[in-house]
Amino acid sequence: MLSEKMLRALNEQLDRELYSAYLYFAMAAYFDDLNLEGFANWMKAQAEEELGHALRFYNYIYDRNGRVELGEIPKPPKEWENPTAAFEAAYEHEQFISRSIHELATLAEEEKDYPTRAFLEWFINEQVEEEANVKKILDQLKLARDSPQMVFMLDRELKVRAPRLPGLLLQGE
Repeated sequence: MLSEKMLRALNEQLDRELYSAYLYFAMAAYFDDLNLEGFANWMKAQAEEELGHALRFYNYIYDRNGRVELGEIPKPPKEWENPTAAFEAAYEHEQFISRSIHELATLAEEEKDYPTRAFLEWFINEQVEEEANVKKILDQLKLARDSPQMVFMLDRELKVRAPRLPGLLLQGE
């Protein structure tokens, strides 16, 4: 059974994961407005991944006899100065999420909640990958210095990571 403190912290992280999806959907809309389909697709796929993370927390809370209590999700920004600024914001956000996961792991250890500490191990490893993926694109954008040709080349490369949800929604038709 989860302690009240651990339950509250897990619910807060669930909200953070939902905000992450919301933020990445906002970034996708920004890129769609710029007709950068590859960047938009990458962000939509990232948003879906964040929804998956939220669902993991949701299910875990119930697996441990907890109660999910959703909080407010703040409105994300809708504009960035340029693609580089959007990816800088994404990278900073992933670093924030990593710190949040680490704080949860520390709390689980303090609470002697070893099942939750084990559950969080997947997220600790996942955040290394999340930060690295965003940083790679950010570094490429910085190297390109917002050169239109380089941005368009990167846009084509990012089309490879397309979201799966639209296809899943169409399967019933």
